Amino acid sequence: MNSSSPSYVRIFDTSLRDGEQAPGASMTSAEKLEVARALARLGVDVIEAGFPAASPDDLAAVQAIAAEVGQVPVEGRPQAEPPVICGLARCTRSDIEAAWNGVKGAKRPRIHTFLATSDIHLQHKLRMSRAEMTARAVEMVAYAKTFCADIEFSPEDAGRSDPEFLYTVLEAVIKAGATTLNIPDTVGYTMPDEFGALIAGIIGKTPGAKDVVISVHCHDDLGMAVANSLAGLRAGARQAEVTINGIGERAGNASLEEVVMAIRTRGEKLGLTTGIDATQLCRTSKLVSRSTSYPVPPNKSIVGANAFAHESGIHQDGMIKNAQTYEIMRPEDVGATQTMLVLGKHSGRAAFSKRLTELGYPLDGDALLKAFNGFKKLADRKKAVHDADLIALASDERTTVPELWALDNLQVVCGTTGLPTATVRLRDPDGKTHVHAAIGTGPVDATYKAIDAIVKVPVTLLEFGINGVTEGIDALAEATVRVRHEEQRSSHGHGADTDIVVASAKAYIASLNHVLSRQSSGRAQHPQKTGTPTAVAQ
Repeated sequence: MNSSSPSYVRIFDTSLRDGEQAPGASMTSAEKLEVARALARLGVDVIEAGFPAASPDDLAAVQAIAAEVGQVPVEGRPQAEPPVICGLARCTRSDIEAAWNGVKGAKRPRIHTFLATSDIHLQHKLRMSRAEMTARAVEMVAYAKTFCADIEFSPEDAGRSDPEFLYTVLEAVIKAGATTLNIPDTVGYTMPDEFGALIAGIIGKTPGAKDVVISVHCHDDLGMAVANSLAGLRAGARQAEVTINGIGERAGNASLEEVVMAIRTRGEKLGLTTGIDATQLCRTSKLVSRSTSYPVPPNKSIVGANAFAHESGIHQDGMIKNAQTYEIMRPEDVGATQTMLVLGKHSGRAAFSKRLTELGYPLDGDALLKAFNGFKKLADRKKAVHDADLIALASDERTTVPELWALDNLQVVCGTTGLPTATVRLRDPDGKTHVHAAIGTGPVDATYKAIDAIVKVPVTLLEFGINGVTEGIDALAEATVRVRHEEQRSSHGHGADTDIVVASAKAYIASLNHVLSRQSSGRAQHPQKTGTPTAVAQ
């Protein structure tokens, strides 16, 4: 990517400085170095590694990043140079000296200094006149220039500053040696049209502005940080100050991944480019989330868990036919693994069938209809149905054993007092219902005894097992049963449900149906001899 192209936007990442200022998001020196390595792999042009005057640890972290990440280009990346390593400084000599001590080990060091220009900051925070502010800014930019050639200046709270005063200050700092002018919407106050006009005014009315890089730094207090950043870039700014996952002070900063993918996806509209390797976005997002302990919301653009997930049946049907119906980016473009058709209560049969086929459990006809109906019932009880749930549901329908007896209803009473009791209602092969109640050593044992009293197939229970096939309190339980009837070989039963007793009942009934199915192909169809299986302790 040609960084000298008029359309090229330099990506200035401040996750390690402004992002770390988010309450509770501070990182250790080792974590900051790891994130800096990831940012270099991502291809950012400038890494604001920290605020060296803030603490000895912050200074040490900036020095470590400058010495390692700021020295060698990342192998395989198109940039011929390592990223610029930047340190922030207030407009004081001590801060500027600390910033230089932090970044001087980098091949391409930068000092970034700032001073507020809005009247509300001048009057209530700095207690300076406009003339005093201008003089201080000029003096400190010139002082920073004695350490390195690359100097960035930010008029803090530019979004609420008098534009005419901004032009005066910016002209003065350009003459003092500033090479980048960063225009911050510090409190996220401006609207996109206002911010775009502010940038256009600075470029058009500040002498020397066309000879330096104009940068934008937008906060998200009104949810417009990305929109304002793009408006500034369209107006002529060519550096965007952003953070991974949009972390930062208060509501955060413009999100790097959103700005980058907006430029990439709407390139014909914006006419802009970056040098970012977008396939690293999800990986870097996860790293920053882990390092800061700031979780990424599922609905976060580009890198959220739901960014490429579809649950609505209409959407899923469109995605199956052509992904472009509902996705404007491919998941692999940002390093996501794949599109997810999240199966929930809004999902349709097409997505359900497609996912079963992908899992190796293709169904069609009545088997698909029955499995889909079971899925809908399960989805009403769970927020999301996982692959293991689907396999369990499909397994029930892939058996060739006919459903002779079926569970129609089940109610159990159990606890530390009283006798475990189960009331079972079954539907026989002719569609008639039968009800029986029984007492057992536990709810499953009582259920099995009630089933035996109705079906009247004498079997011995050989094996019983139950597993949660997914995680969480709403996990689907999968029960497996193996029984033997007289001299026959053993028969299997399988059942799945969010209720473990219901799953156990389904599995046991399935095993009895297996026995009856074998008998129907021989001499007896409905034996009347009563039998009781081995008790199941609960």
